[in-house]
Amino acid sequence: MTEKTRCIPDFKEMRRDMLVEEVKDPKYIYIPITDLRCPKGDTCVAPGDEIKMGQLIGTRHGGFFDQPIYSTVSGKVVGIEQKLHGLGSKVECIKIENDFKYELHENVKPRTEKEIKKLTKKDLVEIMEKAGLVGLGGGAFPMFIKYKTDKPVEYVLANGVECEPYIISDYQLMKSHAREITEGLVYAMRSVDAKKGVVVFKEKYPELAVKFNEAFKDFPDYDLEVKMIKCFYPQGWELQTIKSALGIKVPVGDLTVDHGIIVSNTSTLYGLYNAVTQRLPMMLRYFSVAGNGIKEEKNFYVRIGTPVKDLVEMCGGYRDEENKVLIIGGPMMGTNLTSDDFIVSQTTTSLVVLNEEKFVEEPCVNCASCVYSCPVNIQPVQIMRAYKQKDKDVINSLEVNKCIECGLCSYVCPSKIHLTEYMRLAKALVK
Repeated sequence: MTEKTRCIPDFKEMRRDMLVEEVKDPKYIYIPITDLRCPKGDTCVAPGDEIKMGQLIGTRHGGFFDQPIYSTVSGKVVGIEQKLHGLGSKVECIKIENDFKYELHENVKPRTEKEIKKLTKKDLVEIMEKAGLVGLGGGAFPMFIKYKTDKPVEYVLANGVECEPYIISDYQLMKSHAREITEGLVYAMRSVDAKKGVVVFKEKYPELAVKFNEAFKDFPDYDLEVKMIKCFYPQGWELQTIKSALGIKVPVGDLTVDHGIIVSNTSTLYGLYNAVTQRLPMMLRYFSVAGNGIKEEKNFYVRIGTPVKDLVEMCGGYRDEENKVLIIGGPMMGTNLTSDDFIVSQTTTSLVVLNEEKFVEEPCVNCASCVYSCPVNIQPVQIMRAYKQKDKDVINSLEVNKCIECGLCSYVCPSKIHLTEYMRLAKALVK
């Protein structure tokens, strides 16, 4: 009998205790002018301008919001250069020559404890917006939009589940900065008058529970709790995280805030901590290079705008220069790249390098493995067939827009059909 696939190898155990290397920053930093949510952008600096770390250098424009762009180093603006983005396409980036002085812009200065206590809900949301904080679980949705709500909020969840194989960036952050993440969670709770804050991660990380429970002692006036949930995929999906941690089932398509819940990635909350306490936008992030196609797997703490090529060199290069697959993000939901000429952005967590295995796509055997394993209960093969017929009405009736592109349908398919890609194509067809 065909069964639901829930457990997949995550390849993380050997890397939990691996040292995190702080990289010597490169001579040139590249800051994207556009990103996933903002297809347009402009700059407010010109070649030759001397700039400081944390200085506003441009603005990205989304459909209904703007997002500030900040320099992550001090130095000189060289010009505009194209680099690969995590989406797999090239985007224009502001190229900055690093002077290695790391002089902070005059607007970047710590807030006193007295100032922080006086911050209102509106102030905290404005800090989120001004710092350009986005969801760092992969969605890149602006944080301030989530928290700019008049609806009653019962829970704020700090999502540290990180269910994709190989990726261990959030784990490294939680292991090193539980206190700061907790403080960021408290600020998020204050911004919406949430009654309870919950930090969620996998039950196989009991060491994190010790760190967070210790951190909670510094915030006795807030109702804070750790929830350790089972290890299956896709536990990190927002709605699954809520169900596992709180026992609340939010229907696909509903806004979580309509159910009294807001979910933020632990890295996002760490960013909020820095924005509130230091007036500092996001400067650095944890980044992993992993997989059987790299000579030495490593974890890094790197400046945003760092070329990934530099990190590949620090890992000793590739095992096979020709026979390799490059994936930005995890192997289930990440993007396949044709080159490593891309940079670390706010939302990039890892480069996965795999030795390529050749698969021949065979006809569907109607085993229904994809249907049993789909977390949103759609029918991938039927959608694929409707897409091949370009039948938009049938595609819509099969609710393709519920698909979260988790990759499980492709993973479980015995015929090696790239069903997830067909889901993406079908969604684009009916958009």
